[in-house]
Amino acid sequence: MSKQKSNINIRNKKASFNFELTEKFVAGIVLAGTEIKSVREGRANLADAYCFFVGEELWVSGMNIAEYTHGSYNNHDPSRDRKLLLNRRELRKLKKKSQEKGFTIVATKLFINERGLAKLEIALARGKREYDKRQDIKKRDMSREMDRLAGSS
Repeated sequence: MSKQKSNINIRNKKASFNFELTEKFVAGIVLAGTEIKSVREGRANLADAYCFFVGEELWVSGMNIAEYTHGSYNNHDPSRDRKLLLNRRELRKLKKKSQEKGFTIVATKLFINERGLAKLEIALARGKREYDKRQDIKKRDMSREMDRLAGSS
């Protein structure tokens, strides 16, 4: 594969709206052959993706990678759980924090790094209340209005 800059950058826009993201980590992800080909085509969805621990391993669930169009009978299951690769220190920290009340781990971004490997950005998150969401919408609308007024004069 050539060493060109990849433009694959799949985001979970719901995560920043529904959660307050406190700390971010970049994890490697274990993919099958047809899965990485689908990711390189940009055919993945992170809308409902979250992470959970099985023993000392971190897994991501709810991430949908569409079947590869040129795949044969060996095509992958689009919604299977996938293992994440982090170092031991990061795993211990995430496990300890995620067991605290109100914290969860959500997937925020899937991308291909400069070496051609698929990486998943995950974040330690705390759920937002309804009034926090309304506050964010209000703040965003106010900044848009200010930008609009500054641009017209």
